[in-house]
Amino acid sequence: MSATAAPAHAERAGRRIEEVLDRLSATGDPAAVAAAEELVRSLMEFYGAGLARILELLSAPEDRTRAETLYGDGLVASLLLLHDLHPEDLNARIGRALDSIDGAGPDALEVLGLDEVTGTLRLRAVSGGGCGCAAGAPDLRQAAEDALSCFAPEVTAVEVRPGTAEPALLQIGTRPGAGA
Repeated sequence: MSATAAPAHAERAGRRIEEVLDRLSATGDPAAVAAAEELVRSLMEFYGAGLARILELLSAPEDRTRAETLYGDGLVASLLLLHDLHPEDLNARIGRALDSIDGAGPDALEVLGLDEVTGTLRLRAVSGGGCGCAAGAPDLRQAAEDALSCFAPEVTAVEVRPGTAEPALLQIGTRPGAGA
């Protein structure tokens, strides 16, 4: 399975689990529902223990690059967060998410702040010398929301403010050859 197919496959598997649990609930058999939910919890514990062991094995200094690569993968990051195993703090994960946005370029978005009560992340679209308008803000906001859902699910909403155009520098000085 390719790296790009893995997140879609995992998403389909998650939806399938929910569908099966919903079908079991619809049967009205509380014992079957309880058994299925216990099975899911047990599998989560099992895989969580395996993930924790993988992180432990990757904690050696010579494996740091591999660990960093894993933390930067959306699917792996989601699993680590699901099991409360992700070693990076929220700010680092927000940075990773914003850096992962395709086509946005590095530092395309500047973090203005996070309202931890509402989960709203305020960003500014950094205009690379452009007009400073918000023409691409909806697309950029959606891309940021998608990336943050994997790396920082604590962020529940994103506001993108337009960047401000940098004023051109005006140099004032004497002209060459203009003597006093």
